[in-house]
This record gives sequence, C-alpha cells and structure tokens, in this order.
Amino acid sequence: MAEVEAAGSGAGGSPESGTGTSSGGGWRRPHGPLQRYYGPSAAEAAEAAPDPADINGPHFDPEVFLTKVRSECPLGQLLAREAALGREIRALDSDMQTLLYENYNKFISATDTIRKMKVDFRRMEAEMDDLAANMAAISTSSARVSAALQDRHRRGAQLAGVQALLRKLQSLVEVPGRLRRWAAPGAEPARALRCYARARAVLRHYRHLPSFRAIEDESHAIMADLAQRLRARLRDDTLDPKELTECVEMLLQLEEPPEELCEEFLSHAGARLEAELAALEAELPAADPSGTAATPPSASDILDFVDRGSSAFVGNLCLLAASYRSLFEGRPGAGDGRLEAFAATLTTRYFELLERRLALERGLGDTSLLVRALDRFHRRLRALLELLPAAGAEAGAALVARAARERVGRYLRALQTFFLGCLGDVRQALAAPRPPGKEGPGLPDLLATLASSVLGQLKAVLAYVQLFTAKDVAFASLPYFKGEFCVEAVREGLVVAFVRWLCCTARGFADGPAERGAPAAPPALLLLLARLCLDYEATTISYILTLTDEQFPPQDTGPAATPGPALCAEARGAAQRLLDHYVQVQGAAVAQMLRKSVETRDWLGTVEPRNVRAVMKRVVEDITAIDVQVGQLFEEGVRRAQSSDSSRRAFSVYSSSRAPGRYAPSYTPSAPMDTHLLSNIQKLFSERIDIFSPVEFNKVSVLTGIIKISLKTLLECVRLRTLGRFGLQQVQVDGHYLQLYLWRFAADERVVQGLLDEVAASAAHRCLDPVPMEHSVVELICERG
Repeated sequence: MAEVEAAGSGAGGSPESGTGTSSGGGWRRPHGPLQRYYGPSAAEAAEAAPDPADINGPHFDPEVFLTKVRSECPLGQLLAREAALGREIRALDSDMQTLLYENYNKFISATDTIRKMKVDFRRMEAEMDDLAANMAAISTSSARVSAALQDRHRRGAQLAGVQALLRKLQSLVEVPGRLRRWAAPGAEPARALRCYARARAVLRHYRHLPSFRAIEDESHAIMADLAQRLRARLRDDTLDPKELTECVEMLLQLEEPPEELCEEFLSHAGARLEAELAALEAELPAADPSGTAATPPSASDILDFVDRGSSAFVGNLCLLAASYRSLFEGRPGAGDGRLEAFAATLTTRYFELLERRLALERGLGDTSLLVRALDRFHRRLRALLELLPAAGAEAGAALVARAARERVGRYLRALQTFFLGCLGDVRQALAAPRPPGKEGPGLPDLLATLASSVLGQLKAVLAYVQLFTAKDVAFASLPYFKGEFCVEAVREGLVVAFVRWLCCTARGFADGPAERGAPAAPPALLLLLARLCLDYEATTISYILTLTDEQFPPQDTGPAATPGPALCAEARGAAQRLLDHYVQVQGAAVAQMLRKSVETRDWLGTVEPRNVRAVMKRVVEDITAIDVQVGQLFEEGVRRAQSSDSSRRAFSVYSSSRAPGRYAPSYTPSAPMDTHLLSNIQKLFSERIDIFSPVEFNKVSVLTGIIKISLKTLLECVRLRTLGRFGLQQVQVDGHYLQLYLWRFAADERVVQGLLDEVAASAAHRCLDPVPMEHSVVELICERG
C-alpha cells in the first residue's frame, strides 16, 4: 500500500522537469489513469492533429517518440524521464487494483442476480407452457359456446318474426275498429288516415285472401264515409285557410280526384278573399258619377287601410298560394295556370280598391304616413310575387309610382297656393292704411320675406318628397324611383314647373287683361315681382336646381332635364316685362294728371300766370316718390355727365337770351312767319327720343322711362289745345318748373330738355298771341312756387 501511495503521490505531484509544456519545463501529467487508459475522447481526438510523438495520443509511435527524445534531450533528462515513466506505471497499477477492489462486490452481486434471473426465467417458461395448454382448452370451449349462441340467436330471430307477424295480423284485424273510432265525427280523422295509409298496401297485397278482403272492404267503407263528411265540411264557409288546407290534404290522402279538389279549393278560398275585399270596399265611400268622393273619417288613414289589406287579403292570398303549391304541385289536372289566373283577378281588384283609397288623399297630410303605407304594400306584394311571379308586379309598381306622382302634384299645387297667399299678404301690406308718423314695412323687407318664405317652403317640400327615395324604403329600389321620378316628377314636374309657374304668374300681372271690376295690381307689387324674378335669374334658380340634383341625383341615361340657363332666361324675361309694365303704369298715372290739367283748363281765357300750377308740383312729388320706391329695390345706374348749369340751361328755349331772337320776330305782325315750318326745322336738328324703349334694371332707366311717357303725354295734349298769350306763358312757367327738378332723375338731361323744347314749340305753334314771359320773371315765379 505504501508503494501504491508513493506511486500515486509521485504520479500526481508536481511535474518533473523535461521537454513538456509546463512552466517547470517537465512533462504534464494527464487528467487521470482512466483517461490514459481509455484514451482521449472522440471530440478531442478529432480536434487534435495526428502526432506520433504524443505519448497520450491515439497515433503514438514508440520508435518516433524514442528517436525524438534521444535527439533532443541530454542524458540527465533521459534518466529523469525514465524515472518518471516508472512512477506513472506504478501509479496506473495501483489505480487498477483500487478499481478492482472497489467493484468486486458488485461483480459478485451481479453474478448472483443473473443466476436467479435464469432460474425465474425457466420457471416462467414452464408457467407459459401451462398457460398455453389452458388457452387451447378455453378456445375449444369458446367455439362450442359460440355455435350454441348462434343457434339460439337464429331461433330467437325466427321467434321474433313470428311474433311480429302475429302483431301485424292482430293490427290488421284491429284496423276497422280503430278507423271506426278515429274517423267518427269530432274524433281524430288525421290519425285514422295515417292508420289507413299504413294498412292499405298490405290489405291490397293480400286481398285475394277472404279474411284480408273483408278487412279491406270494411276499412274502405269507413274511409268513404269519412270522405263524404270531409266533402261536406269543404263546403262550409266558416273554414279558415288552415282548416281548408287540412281538409283538402286529407281528401287527397283518400285518393279523391285532384282536379275536383282544386276547383273546390279555389272556389272556397276565392269566396273568403272576395269577402275580405268587400270589407275593404265597405270602408270606401260610394263613387260619385262626377268622379268625386267624400273624404273618409279621420280614424281611417291610409296606413290602417293598407295594414288591413296586407294582413287580411295579401296574407291569406300568400297562404293560399303556398298551400296550393304544396297540395297540388305535380298532380295531374292541377298545374294548368289556374292559380295564376285566380290570383291575378283578385290582385287587380285589390289594386283598384287601393287606388280609390289613395285618390281620397286630397290634402297633403303626413307624407311619411303615405310612404310607410306604400312601403308596407310593396313589401307584402313582393312576398306574394315570390310565390306568384305573374300576380301583377308591373301593376303594383305602377300604382306606387302614380301615388308618388300624385303627391308631388299636390305639393306643386300647395306651393302655388302658398305663393299666391304670400302675394296676397304683400298686397295687403302695401294697401294697408298707415297712421301718421308710423311707416309700414318697406319693399326690401317685403321682398326678403316673400323670397325666404317661398324658398323655405320649396326646400321643405323637397325634404318631404325625398322620403320616397329613402334608403330604408323598399320601393325606392325600383328603376322608376332611381331615374324617372327624380328627373320627371321632382325636378321637372315640381321644381321647374313651379319656377315657370311663378314667372308666368308674375308676368300675368303685366300681360293678362284685368277682369272687369277686378283691382289692378299696385305698381309697388309690379316692382317687387320684377326684382324677385331678377333675383331668381341671378342666384335662386341655380341654387334650387343644384339642391334638387343633390337630393335627387339624375341617372346618366335618364330623361333630359331643362337646363338652368333656359329657366334663367324665362325669369329675366318676366322681370323685364314687369319692369316695363311698371314704367308704363307709373308713366300713365303721371300722364293722366297732366292730361286732365291740360284738357280741363281754358287756355284762351286764362289770366297772367303768378304761380306754378299745383299739378306740376304734384308731378314732381310723384316722380320723387317713385324715385324713392325704385331705389329701394334697384341700383342707381349710370347717368350721362351733366352740365354745370343743367337746371337753368335745359329749358333755355324760354330764356331771355334766346327769346327775342327766336320768338319776337316770329310773332310780330310786321314780319309774319310760318311757325310750323320753324318747328319742323327744329325737329330735323334734334335727337330722336324713343319713348317706349326697353327699360334697364336700374333706377335711372326706370325714372327716365316714366318721365318720357309723362312729358310725351303733355306734348300731345298741348298740341290739341289753342292757347292765348297768358296760356303760353303758363306753359312756359310750368315747363321751367319741371325742368328745375326732373333733369336730376333722368339718365340724360337732354331727354328732358328735348321733350320740354317740343312742348314749348307746340304751345307757341298753337298760341294765338305768342308773347313769351321774361326769363327772369319765370325764374322768380318758379323759385317762389
């Protein structure tokens, strides 16, 4: 042991000096004896390069190692290496002995265990042999038991078949009794039919046997009696659709002729549906030969009527169609289109009743209620069309379309009535007497109220009409409501028609002859309507059409729509006609005053003028009032540049600077001259004035037109009178007064000047003693007046 320990300590001590890679220069000891014994691992061997001089490597070659040591190491190192190798050998022997001593008991125990296992294995082999012998005996016994069981099962099946046959025979014997019990009045005929259906095939198969023939004859008699009672029940008018279907179904199970049952089924169902249509018709008032009918009571609205028709008539018709198909589908004599013709006749009557009810909706009422009613009708009709495609799809869609068009037409008439009512309010506001110091609403306020009210009403109507095209409405998916309704009914039939009617109505105040005794339209109303039509032409028509196209978008391939410029042209034409008529009316009013003032005065016997006549002051006041009135609605307009002394120079034909040279020589007895010739010469060099030229949409043009009509009337009246000296002077004073104030209202002062020149020339021509008044005196009188 001491040697083993010494060897072990030597082998495991510090490395000796030598040619190794340790820090002391000696050989490094391997990790242990077992590692040296078993050699390096496979991974290490794979990683290390083959070295035949490595004493611990798998490729060690003693000859190469000795050659290398002898060539590299001196004698001292060789001796030390020899001593180290001796110690390592002794250490390995000691380790092997220790390993053997430590595992000796285990080797002995393993040997004993293996010996016992061999004994147990031999015993188990003997037991397995015994078990195999027992299993062979059991298999033989099982075969015998299986054969016995199969024989028993076969005998049991035969016994069960005999028992089933006995039960069938017993049930066949009991069939007449059961049928008699279940087919009795008030019993269970459906159960009797099921029992008879189960027994019928067997009885027919064995009817050649006397006993089975007797059972069949008795059962057939019982079911024939049941068929007679069902036939009688089929003619009962109190049967509901479900009971009718059950009755016909039982008769078909009894092999009754399908063609006869089909006729009776449709006859009974038709009578019931006719009664429901009669109930609906009873809610409608009797049709008047003139085409009018009384309005139904308020409790019976259109939605209630459609609900009753849909739930009663349409619902029962759908149930009838489904029952008919389930009963007679594929049976001979029942599929020849009877159901389609029958349903088409009834639905036509139903559509007529519904259209009569829709015709009673004269007022606007609640459009949402009408839309809901039409939507409910369309949905129930669509359910019916799934069963009967030829039940009137086109007629139903046309009915809904007509109802929508009729409501749109009523909205158009309502808009027209509303506009006329607004016009009546405007006329009343214009004609209402006002207490002193309190002014009524001005024309701009009336125009704004009228325009906003009409536009608001139109937008509200479009919102109501849009209910017909809502997404949750079933009939909105019809092609009509996606194309024709949006363009023809709403855009053209409502919006465009209303705008045209508005323009035509407004223009009618100027074009239409007034009825006898009917009050003429006030001039302010003409002016207001002209402004309204002009605003429509500028902005309102474009806005309305854009709003309509947004809410009711037209289809690309739909009908053509009226372009906006065409409507704007109509509105501008109406505005032009109204404004021209306003000028004519106002000019005629002023001209009437001038005409009466000229025709009722004695121009030969008049006294020397001291004042301006009151009618001239009234003319100036009226023109000033018209200027204020027109200025409230129209812009000022463009005036021609005025001279610096328009008020004095415009009527210079009467001035003292021109009077002596023009009039004094002409009217003296010593130098007579033809004044008519002078007048004609003057006209040749004067600019022609168009009295009734079209009026522009501004204040200056309107006032110019009124002044031209007034002064032209004054001219014509003066031409028909004969004047004395003072009469001529009075015309001179009146003309100068008019010139002092009227030139500022006209677009061109030369218009007023030219017309007054013609008045003066005509007065001088018609004067017996044409001696004009001094201009200074005329100015003094006019300034004082």
